[in-house]
Amino acid sequence: MLKLDKVETFYGSIKALKGVSFEVPDRSIVTLLGANGAGKTTTVRTIAGLTAATSGTITFDGKRIERLKPDRMVSLGIALVPQGRLLFSELTVEENLELGAYSRHDKAQIKQDIEKAYAQFPILKEKRGHDAGTLSGGQQQMLAVARSLMSRPKLLILDEPSLGLAPLIVEEIFGIIQRIRDDGTAILLVEQNANMALGISDHGYVLESGEVLLSGTAAELIRDPQVQRAYMGHGDADMEPAMQGSQH
Repeated sequence: MLKLDKVETFYGSIKALKGVSFEVPDRSIVTLLGANGAGKTTTVRTIAGLTAATSGTITFDGKRIERLKPDRMVSLGIALVPQGRLLFSELTVEENLELGAYSRHDKAQIKQDIEKAYAQFPILKEKRGHDAGTLSGGQQQMLAVARSLMSRPKLLILDEPSLGLAPLIVEEIFGIIQRIRDDGTAILLVEQNANMALGISDHGYVLESGEVLLSGTAAELIRDPQVQRAYMGHGDADMEPAMQGSQH
């Protein structure tokens, strides 16, 4: 469904992505692992059209998309849940959901999809008239996911969905991610919680300094000593310095 081939991206004179290549097959969950500064967020911003690729190609459903603007990406079927959620905090839960469908004009279907969101996330139905800014962190993450699903994406990109959440809430969020995939939506999951992410994924890639360092099935990466040391706290901490970089 999604394919990146030798994608490079610059921030000013700094090359943030150095020939990144990977694929997200249809109806799969693919995890992108990496320390802070590895290029994960730059990668998803480039896919979503928020940051321009300077070379390489990005293909979605057989179409080249690396020169398209973000609103065109949404209409093609790509939705991004950004790190930090970026909700409209002074609007209600329901108003945020309605904004998730801004590119659609099928009002009756939009209403049905809002009710579907409430069935998937019962707490949002309970809070439908509350301002988004009054929700807990976990509830805000659920709203961010539900809002993105309102565009009926074929590919959902989640950037650090577990960030700042309690372990029980993280388990709930990851269960929701699995159900979304089971409903037919492909997922690109950007995470530092390697155990949880690889535990629900089909494939995985490890980014380091803007390059793909490792790739394989989720099962292969879980067993990889390098991944275990760097992201799961197993073995020697000889890769830990790479995890202390600044936010990308």
